[in-house]
Amino acid sequence: MELRSEQIRTGVARAPHRSLLKADGITDEEMKRPFVAVINSRNDIIPGHNNLDKIAEAVKAGIYMAGGVPFEISTIGVCDGIAMNHEGMHYSLVSREVIADSVECAVQGHAFDAMVCIPNCDKIVPGMILGALRVDIPTVFVSGGPMLAGKQPGGCGPTTDLNTLFDGAGKVAAGTMTEDELKYYEDTACPTCGSCSGLFTANSMNCLCEALGIALPGNGTVPAVYSERIRLAKEAGMKVMELLRDGVTMRDVVSEAAIHNAMECDMAFGGSTNTVLHLTAIARAAGHPITMADWDAASARTPHLVKLQPSGPRPLSDLYEVGGVPVVLAELDKLGLVDRSAVTCMGTMGDYLDYMHAHCIGADGEVCRRADDPYSPQGALKVLYGNVAPGGAVVKKSAVDPSMLVHTGPARVFDSEEAACEAINADAIRPGDVVVIRFEGPKGGPGMREMLTPTSAIVGRGLSTSVALITDGRFSGATKGPAVGHVSPEAAAGGPIALIEEGDSLTVDIEGGAITLNVSDEELAARRAAYVPPAPKHDHGVLAKYARLVSSADEGAYVS
Repeated sequence: MELRSEQIRTGVARAPHRSLLKADGITDEEMKRPFVAVINSRNDIIPGHNNLDKIAEAVKAGIYMAGGVPFEISTIGVCDGIAMNHEGMHYSLVSREVIADSVECAVQGHAFDAMVCIPNCDKIVPGMILGALRVDIPTVFVSGGPMLAGKQPGGCGPTTDLNTLFDGAGKVAAGTMTEDELKYYEDTACPTCGSCSGLFTANSMNCLCEALGIALPGNGTVPAVYSERIRLAKEAGMKVMELLRDGVTMRDVVSEAAIHNAMECDMAFGGSTNTVLHLTAIARAAGHPITMADWDAASARTPHLVKLQPSGPRPLSDLYEVGGVPVVLAELDKLGLVDRSAVTCMGTMGDYLDYMHAHCIGADGEVCRRADDPYSPQGALKVLYGNVAPGGAVVKKSAVDPSMLVHTGPARVFDSEEAACEAINADAIRPGDVVVIRFEGPKGGPGMREMLTPTSAIVGRGLSTSVALITDGRFSGATKGPAVGHVSPEAAAGGPIALIEEGDSLTVDIEGGAITLNVSDEELAARRAAYVPPAPKHDHGVLAKYARLVSSADEGAYVS
């Protein structure tokens, strides 16, 4: 098999190239081996990434043991928790595209033969996947792993995590928690390096890498501080050399079957609604586009098997203890919901599942429910349509109190997250209201900011069983309650959410999959005729560029 790196190291004309490689310390012997990119998002600011130097060293050792020459290359990253509720959040989703571009530039510019990607948090995972699909070489993903959960005072009660702090800030404002109590959680809820310990966006995506077949078992659940994570990284380095030998590229793995399997797994464990955004973009990049209707169908046929924080009381480490993502896939396979023909980095999904059924205990019945005893016969995420969201919207149904599965109330309309937070913190939101936050979509934000601060403030004030929220923005994986995001088309594109007026009656029917503005078609038409869109919020820099290029949320906020 001809290697791409021959372009930079073979023949008389490549003597200048070899000289530069020798300046890197490459020997004549190494010049005969495949060149493998190790794309590392390590940095000092994101706690899920400050341990990735150790992961990269292990990956490089694995590559070298298997006969390759590793070259480490860095990408950027944005921590959604630190970026939350200020201007920085405009840049989180934008960073996904910057990361994809950087992977493409680095790999194509240097003609690498194969690649191992080391992401961990939020948009870094899908950004690297998008970049890897563009270059389409043998690729394996290995994340930095989740952090361990924090503990309550005395070690009793439910574990704590970053979401404890966001909810706690709302409780302090409401007078139900003291600042000293909040300080305890500030010091203990994020006790180790790693991605935040619940089934939030980062851990959801790292688990879905296993379902997609681009990562080895344990990628999404082995804790960041366990030595098993280092061994997994070495195995990933060796595994990519097997894929190179066999000629298995990224697009061979991320097939239509693989995307189906990831959607099934996503519905079964009910992770972040951001996964809908990212998998939709990934499917488009892979050449197998999916729609909101496909998500709706997946939700209808897939049982909800896993209920981790923030939807339930357990941290992600509990799923690790009972076997991780493979156990979830094995339960889905019993129902015929897994496409066994999918190629993975370990062979076919069918062969892998046969091994699981023969050698593993199976679901424990508590952390992961058995296929015949799910939390719900439908998936944990739900798609809603209606005259507010003709293109669809998404809610994490598993994190909604049953009393709020259908809610009708007056609209409280805000044209930014900041304005909504100001009203919530001023106790201007009353039980029964429907909070509407608009002009926060991919174009209108720009960057489709996450709304964890307003949803946490609502929870902290005890309003999550009496107040619904809808937005054309998106939510952190830590969000819980009747929070409906990704409303499409967005307000900035002239979507109906832009036409809602203060006091309008809105119905959010999660059970029925509908979100309805209770005004006549004639009234909506009159409002549309009189509507004047506001000026863009940003007219220069990367945000303005992104706003010009990005698609709608129901298309994955994809930049082609």
